[in-house]
Amino acid sequence: MNVNTPMEKIKLLNPEYPNKSTGIINGQSSGLLNWNDIAYPQMYTLYETLLSNFWKAQEINMQDDIKQWDKLSEEERDVFLRINTQLASLDSLQTPTMSQAMDYVTDSSFKAIFAVISQQEAVHNESYSYILSSLIPLPEQNDRFNQAKSDPLIQKRNQLILDAYEQFRQKPSPQNLLALAVNSIVLEGIYFYAGFAFFYHLARKQQMLKTSTMISYIQRDEMQHAYFMAQFIRALLTENPSLHTQENIDYIYKVIGEATALEKEWAHYILKNIDGIDLQEFDGYVEYLANKRLRQLGLSNLYEERANPMPWIHVFSDEMMNQTKSDFFEQKSRTYSKVSQSNGFDEL
Repeated sequence: MNVNTPMEKIKLLNPEYPNKSTGIINGQSSGLLNWNDIAYPQMYTLYETLLSNFWKAQEINMQDDIKQWDKLSEEERDVFLRINTQLASLDSLQTPTMSQAMDYVTDSSFKAIFAVISQQEAVHNESYSYILSSLIPLPEQNDRFNQAKSDPLIQKRNQLILDAYEQFRQKPSPQNLLALAVNSIVLEGIYFYAGFAFFYHLARKQQMLKTSTMISYIQRDEMQHAYFMAQFIRALLTENPSLHTQENIDYIYKVIGEATALEKEWAHYILKNIDGIDLQEFDGYVEYLANKRLRQLGLSNLYEERANPMPWIHVFSDEMMNQTKSDFFEQKSRTYSKVSQSNGFDEL
């Protein structure tokens, strides 16, 4: 397989092919999905996990946060709104990107999970809008979204993702699909965490607890999305040796390293005046996350091995831990109980 040869969109129905796909990409599949006859049976477990996470923004009553909004400092309100719209801008990229990737994936079970992820990203995006609509009028919301579009540092961060996504959009080759998947892990598994830390910081002061609850739902989803993309990459490399090159392994390390640096830069920029968040501690937390993402890919740590250096976040993460998750390469099940300081955020 030439990894740079453009792929064609998969036909909806290929009756002459088997229902169980012969490959994640460039394989043969009828297009019919029988969950009882799929190439990677553990994908059904992940599919069920994603569905069990289903939630809607409107389920969370924002009245308590509305009452507390004016009690936040001016700096806290500004950072709150800037982070909210920055997170929304990232999630805005995911729904169409996941939908497009689905068109070039042969395996119907993977297609189904891409579809669920695309829908969940739309829910996340709506959630940020729901929070905003509870707190500020529409003209100010629009101003904040325009601020997010024009902020040079946000543009710099997003460009890393956009370049890979647009490259695949223009030329959907196996190589560009791999790059898309790696950058999706960056977006969902690294880029959100400075923002999440700010909302959990407010929560530990008993402020804006409804917002932090919604953030915990979003983070629970993003954990599973990043996990799925890691498994997708591992299957892609296993099935396609021409993609499994040292150059591509180096690319994974390069992108995750760049993303880690950009997330640190963003945190030092947006959280610099927030008392109670230790930015050096946060730097270590991002490196901890980057190592987790690499290990999910079956790769070695890029940074010094460490425990989670921000254990205070555990208190606000009970809602986000799913009960079980299987790694279909390692064939072992990991069960999570109620989050504590010792076991919380194991994959985060």
